[in-house]
Amino acid sequence: MRFLFLGDMVGRSGRTAVWEKLPDLIEEFKFDFVVVNGENAAGGFGITEEIFLKTLEAGADVVTTGNHVWDQREALIFCQRQDRFIRPANFPDGTPGKGSGVYVARNGARVLVTNIMGRIFMHPDLEDPFTTAERELAACPLGEQADAAIIDFHAEATSEKQCFGHFVDGRASLVVGTHTHIPTADHQVLDGGTAYISDAGMCGDYDSSLGMDKEEPINRFVTKIPKNRFEAASGPAMICGVAVMISDRTGLAESIQPLRIGPRLEETLPSF
Repeated sequence: MRFLFLGDMVGRSGRTAVWEKLPDLIEEFKFDFVVVNGENAAGGFGITEEIFLKTLEAGADVVTTGNHVWDQREALIFCQRQDRFIRPANFPDGTPGKGSGVYVARNGARVLVTNIMGRIFMHPDLEDPFTTAERELAACPLGEQADAAIIDFHAEATSEKQCFGHFVDGRASLVVGTHTHIPTADHQVLDGGTAYISDAGMCGDYDSSLGMDKEEPINRFVTKIPKNRFEAASGPAMICGVAVMISDRTGLAESIQPLRIGPRLEETLPSF
């Protein structure tokens, strides 16, 4: 099974790049299943239903999110009718929407997708992400109810991300970190067969501060006084993510490779 994950879409520039490039990527590399993180797609803050639907039309099978999921208030409504929209699973009981789901890939495989949020430097009041992972994986075990299991771990601290990856090693096909918007170079297959990367990077303008126009973040670092609102950078975007080859027999990863297309960062494509 060939799987593609694209990191956080940031603003118009990021989402447009994904919409333009994803159909050709699916065709060229014969991806069976695609997940895109969309929590920054609407001006850098949240996602609208229109953006969500256009991302599916471009070829995404599921859209995951994170701490900005409710920044566009309409998400609280449409999340209840859109089965392929995933918010963090460790939100409190009663939160609208769903934190995981099982979907059928283009090759017929059953794919569990779970979105979990870290707590270090983020939201310490959330349910423990490790306990949440135990619950979600036990409800749909790899090799039984699922042929592949993907976890978008939306977190700040790389230590928490790495420990989480080792914690579920052998029970998930892929743990992919999101949220920090900078692609890391630690993509690997862990000892138990789980593919891992601390952060897939973002789909957005890298002539920026994490996808935001750089002037206001610089101003706040220098003066400590907010001058303007953060605005998503609007220059040419790079799309970043990872491509994973998953065994049809075990559901574990055989390889993980970075994918980067666009200006500024070094471009790289999967070799399969």
